Amino acid sequence: MRTEELVEVVLPGKVEPEGLRIRHGAVPTPGPGQVLIRMEATGVSFAEQQMRRGRYYDQPPFPFVPGYDLVGTVQSTGEGVEPGLAGTRVAALLKVGGWASHVLVDAADVVPVPEGIEAAQAETLVVNGITAWQMLHRKARVRAGHTIVVYGANGGVGSVLVQLALAAGARVIGTASVRHHDALRERGVVPVDYRAADVAARIRELAPGGVDAVFDHVGGRGIVDSWRLLAPGGTLVSYGSASTRDAEGSKQLPVLKLLGRVWLWNALPNRRRAYFYNVWAGRALAKNRFRSRLRADLTQVFASLRRGDLTPQIAAELPLAEASEALRLAESGTVAGKVVLHP
Repeated sequence: MRTEELVEVVLPGKVEPEGLRIRHGAVPTPGPGQVLIRMEATGVSFAEQQMRRGRYYDQPPFPFVPGYDLVGTVQSTGEGVEPGLAGTRVAALLKVGGWASHVLVDAADVVPVPEGIEAAQAETLVVNGITAWQMLHRKARVRAGHTIVVYGANGGVGSVLVQLALAAGARVIGTASVRHHDALRERGVVPVDYRAADVAARIRELAPGGVDAVFDHVGGRGIVDSWRLLAPGGTLVSYGSASTRDAEGSKQLPVLKLLGRVWLWNALPNRRRAYFYNVWAGRALAKNRFRSRLRADLTQVFASLRRGDLTPQIAAELPLAEASEALRLAESGTVAGKVVLHP
């Protein structure tokens, strides 16, 4: 009988997608409080695109195994872990380490995946689903009758945000390239071409009184336009700095600039709020609270999927050994949804 082998993808440094390396080794054994997950699906998120450029603001030193999240089956459990967890399909948010056939995770960090949801479907909703749910319901508190703007409405997080907002009864204006407009209209979104000369002016025509929330992953100078789109009582949620993906220099500076703007806007008496959303916020200070909130929110996202409020958008599915091609495809801007990797 052939012994199982660990296969993982290594990011050796600042490289083109073709520079990723495949590494083989022994399957690890879970320690106290850990589970060994046999990966069934992991994904390419925007974080990996930034990490290969050395642009993700708190990435580990090279070399490392990327992979922000995964879905898989618990293969074995360590000391102090309920043995009945073995054989259960679970999801986990990791930040790094997911692009591997077998991954060690703290048992307290796994969330059960309900029956009837395939691994690839669930994978599209781990980091993207938690991010969208928390921004929509915990930060902006969007409800029926609100008008919101979602930048990158066809993207990984954007497409989930759009669907959750529509399910909540909101009117959604979404920016995307023209080729995605028909699909957005079918969903009930009012599309705006993000390449247009003045995107903000076009949005103002659609919502002359301002909007209740803006979800902006682009950052940079355009964040000021996002702030100005808000109606009194409105909320801006900034959750990235995609505009600086290919920039040189400090990877922390774009985030620090955003944080500075957010702090200043919130200090002014203007009846509007701004947040810089980070999915990991609060973990260092209150790990148990962070875990329980994450579990509750991802469970809500999976429930939305089972109700039919969410349709997982899988752009492509490739084997782990073709991670280079998967990364290249995700960066091409030609696909809608998430590129998923299988072992």
